[in-house]
Amino acid sequence: MPLILADIGEQYLISRIGGNTEVRSHLHDLGFVVGCTVEVVAAMGGNLILNVKGSRIAISREMAQKIMVEMP
Repeated sequence: MPLILADIGEQYLISRIGGNTEVRSHLHDLGFVVGCTVEVVAAMGGNLILNVKGSRIAISREMAQKIMVEMP
């Protein structure tokens, strides 16, 4: 399922990252790597605040739709 549909406070495994090469590279630089865990901390105005590798990162709704996650 896309990360945008994930429940707040739950941890998920990143299973796939979509988008063009530039988008995938940008997300990789932020710490979004297949097999890594991600937790949704909050959702505000469609944007998400996430906990990835011990850091809090805010991403847009469009970016969150490109990250596919699954329950661990």
